Amino acid sequence: MLMPRIIPCLDVRHGRVVKGIRFEELVDSGDPVTLAQQYAEQGADEIVWLDIVATVEEEELSLNLIAAARDALAIPLTVGGGVRSLEHVEQLLAHGADKVSINSYPLSHPEFIQRIALRWGSQCVVVAIDARREQDHYQVYKNGGRVRTAWELGDWLREAQGQGAGEFLLTSMDRDGTQSGYDLPMLAYARSQVSRPIIASGGAGSAENVLEVLKSGQSAVLLASLLHQGKTTVSALKSYLADEGVSVRWPV
Repeated sequence: MLMPRIIPCLDVRHGRVVKGIRFEELVDSGDPVTLAQQYAEQGADEIVWLDIVATVEEEELSLNLIAAARDALAIPLTVGGGVRSLEHVEQLLAHGADKVSINSYPLSHPEFIQRIALRWGSQCVVVAIDARREQDHYQVYKNGGRVRTAWELGDWLREAQGQGAGEFLLTSMDRDGTQSGYDLPMLAYARSQVSRPIIASGGAGSAENVLEVLKSGQSAVLLASLLHQGKTTVSALKSYLADEGVSVRWPV
């Protein structure tokens, strides 16, 4: 069985890391290159870098920062934000991304997933999904959680997997930034729908929350506020998990 991955997330806006609650009230959390290197040194298994502005004006700044982060890292780097063309994917990979995260665009162009997978392999494609509970189901949103789509979560997971998604980054909009624990029911439902790995995102507020989601069967967790606010470190979290019987990777 693969060891779980502990993955810090950097939401980058105008060249700075920010974090909010339920996608709002964004607060500056530092320099993305510095934080990426810091988390890697603490033992992070990967870094996820999401450009939450992703405008044309920001593109050059973002690419330069991604290249600087790549130079400072010896672990995988996933980059996303506004990706809607193979040319953009190629740019991100050329500047140091190992994988590309795509979110809004493929919801109306599912074949885009397949186009990336056919050219660079499924392992390159991370389909990010923002979803929230609505009565008796989970609904998918796009554009940073601002626009409701017609996709039910299970339907979109199965469609994206069929198109060639290598893994999923699933964020609970209800839990994002609240530090109230991961949305275990939503994650369990998602796990029942697809066989590709799922990175659990949204709600981590303690080491116990991380242990709980890993014990529930998830294989990877995304962390933001918990780390950015200095409540713990990746190394302290891994030590806790190891003490609780979870096998973790340590830097060589």
